[in-house]
Amino acid sequence: MTGPRFNVAEIRRYYDRHTSAFIRFGQGGGAGAIHRAVWGPGTTTREQAFHYVDDRIAGMVRAQISTPGTADAPHIVDLGCGVGASLCYLAERLPVRGTGITLSPVQARLAAECIRDAGLSSRVTCVEADYCDLPASVEPADLAYAIESFVHGRDPDRFFAECRRLVRPGGLLVICDDVRRSATGAAARRAIDRFCRGWRINALLHRDELQTLARAAGFEHESTIDLTFALETGRVRDRAIGVLSAVWSWLPIGAGRFDHLLGGAALQQCLTRGWVGYDLSVFRRRG
Repeated sequence: MTGPRFNVAEIRRYYDRHTSAFIRFGQGGGAGAIHRAVWGPGTTTREQAFHYVDDRIAGMVRAQISTPGTADAPHIVDLGCGVGASLCYLAERLPVRGTGITLSPVQARLAAECIRDAGLSSRVTCVEADYCDLPASVEPADLAYAIESFVHGRDPDRFFAECRRLVRPGGLLVICDDVRRSATGAAARRAIDRFCRGWRINALLHRDELQTLARAAGFEHESTIDLTFALETGRVRDRAIGVLSAVWSWLPIGAGRFDHLLGGAALQQCLTRGWVGYDLSVFRRRG
């Protein structure tokens, strides 16, 4: 078995380098989110779109809270928490304890500020760590989730093994991320490769591969929703970046300074052509 395309240090450097730009110039900077807007059913504002996945997770937590015998303050874990926006959003609305995990010291510092500013320090914390090698200090979770972070993981098998150790029997694991669709031909291979190189992607799996790994680790698949239709594609900004990326890709600076833009432009192409999709998948830990 070959090793990951990008190691932990490379992924950490990527986020240390680009997080400030994601917040300042990204779609969700105003909401503190560095993941994408999802215009799912019922969304009417950009703020709702940036919290669409958060709200789906909140509904799952509420269902757990209402289950007889469940602790009053369930523990939720954000696997790849970024700057803590989703975790704070959930903790502000639910009686939960929360732990965020991020590789990036830059993100860990910003997440700590977000938690403090929200007045959540007594219930929420951020840990600088690898979710494929979780510290023993991270308490068992009633629900763990990974929003646009699973694909960066150095080892999908290890990710699920750690989640089996982390999530309590009967608890939930939620993964919302890009997945590989049927894609043949040189154009598809080139675009997917540019996306993976630009965004430091290690684990762009097919849907059935994800479910197989989860099942082998002791998780039952409960549901998968294809949210590709709800993503923003073809915006003027994205088209402009797509044109510029053709120039940047030939420049020596393109490999580092603009890699996230090159990857984003390639992802837009992949989503539009149906080579990559965006799924929200829910798994339940078996006893």
